[in-house]
Amino acid sequence: EVELVDSGGGSVQPGGSLTLSCTASGLSTASYYMGWFRQAPGRQREAVALIRTDSNAWTYTLDTVKGRFTVSGDNPKNSLFLHMTNLQPGDTATYYCAAKVRDNRPLMTYSHWGKGTQVTVSS
Repeated sequence: EVELVDSGGGSVQPGGSLTLSCTASGLSTASYYMGWFRQAPGRQREAVALIRTDSNAWTYTLDTVKGRFTVSGDNPKNSLFLHMTNLQPGDTATYYCAAKVRDNRPLMTYSHWGKGTQVTVSS
């Protein structure tokens, strides 16, 4: 059984930094897309930063966080991180770790989700 446990959220002032963590278990030897989504109240869930577990050549980063957020993991099938800097009020949301077996739609239809961790940015 696949389990994703995400953590590391909190409250920061604008310009602050946070690092989110995701611990994964139960993933098979297949290639996965893994990464982070977020959902703010009244808004649709959106992909923030994604990687492939079998290739460092592919990543996805939401345009509005480029240059501020970085996804990483020494062994992404065990631990995944989202390093967030220069946080802004618009980044306030619940952030979710997610994973799925690799297919041809990397931004859609994820099958495994963490429970989410809240990030609040306000002065």
